[in-house]
Amino acid sequence: MCFVLYAGTSKPIHRKNFDLHAPDVSVEALSDREEPVRAFFGKPEVQYVGSTSQCGCDFGSVMFQNGEWPWWDDGEGSNPEHEGRERQSREGLVSLLKGTGEEAVELYGEWDGGHGFPAGPRIREEIFVTDILDRRFRFKEQGFYTVQVETK
Repeated sequence: MCFVLYAGTSKPIHRKNFDLHAPDVSVEALSDREEPVRAFFGKPEVQYVGSTSQCGCDFGSVMFQNGEWPWWDDGEGSNPEHEGRERQSREGLVSLLKGTGEEAVELYGEWDGGHGFPAGPRIREEIFVTDILDRRFRFKEQGFYTVQVETK
């Protein structure tokens, strides 16, 4: 089971396939199975965004459990390799979102598998693109985010 992240934009984001030999943020068109996720977005273009792990697991996320999104911190430096991949993924995502040229981008994430797909948003939040860089930030399972990318 993997965390998956989708981005809604006014114009398509340039597609970039995942490369196992140079892991980075990737952008792909929705598969037929993923098409229903489009209904959650107000923006016309919806695409899958992968992290350095190909899925969205390296963006950092928390699962919805017992009506909340519990998260615990193992402490900085507890797994330097994982923290490095997560940092690279966060920085790549922020760069990708800034590169869209849009004032705001919509993001939706959930776990693919187990309980059906797609489940739909349980919470909606507005965040700034720089919030994603904070190592304590976690995408909430079934969280829908309006990300302020450009400030006027």
